Amino acid sequence: MIEFIQGKIVELTPTQAVLLTAGGVAYDLNISVYTFSALQNRDEARLYVYEAIREDAYILYGFTDKQERELFLMLISVPGIGGASARMILSSFSPSELIGIISSGNDALLKKVKGIGAKTAQRIIVDLHDKIAKTQSEQMPLDLNSGLQAGQVATEAITAMVTLGFPQAASQKVVQAILKESNGLSVEAVIREALKRI
Repeated sequence: MIEFIQGKIVELTPTQAVLLTAGGVAYDLNISVYTFSALQNRDEARLYVYEAIREDAYILYGFTDKQERELFLMLISVPGIGGASARMILSSFSPSELIGIISSGNDALLKKVKGIGAKTAQRIIVDLHDKIAKTQSEQMPLDLNSGLQAGQVATEAITAMVTLGFPQAASQKVVQAILKESNGLSVEAVIREALKRI
């Protein structure tokens, strides 16, 4: 089992990171918007790994810290939640926000995440409430890149939304509306707001 991968960031999008290790092997990892934000303006990174091994695929998920990986593992333990859905949830909320949502039983916020219906949201709350109560809800610092221009922010946000499974036209519309209302937002902030609206 791979615990973490450390290396040079050779490619970074809101949904994927490619790390080149000292041995010359490059690993493609699926990441959340939270991890993407933490990797901004960095040349190297250490990502904690979850390996999803199936008959038809071998997928690596990368997390900037152990707390996010632990939440991912908790989420995929819930019936009906796979890796893609867990990543969508972790892209919609920071780890500390998600801990707060589950601890307070706020299934209404979980239902706003694409692909999470009322029953699944309630199941997440029921299955994870006690487990979450045992974890410490530490605020993790975000390294937000505020230097991106609006055009770059829009492009990256739209690309992330499309990669997460939303239609291109709808993604463009919602991202442009958000940037029109609040210029100067980070890519992460735009994506989070878009996930709530779309």
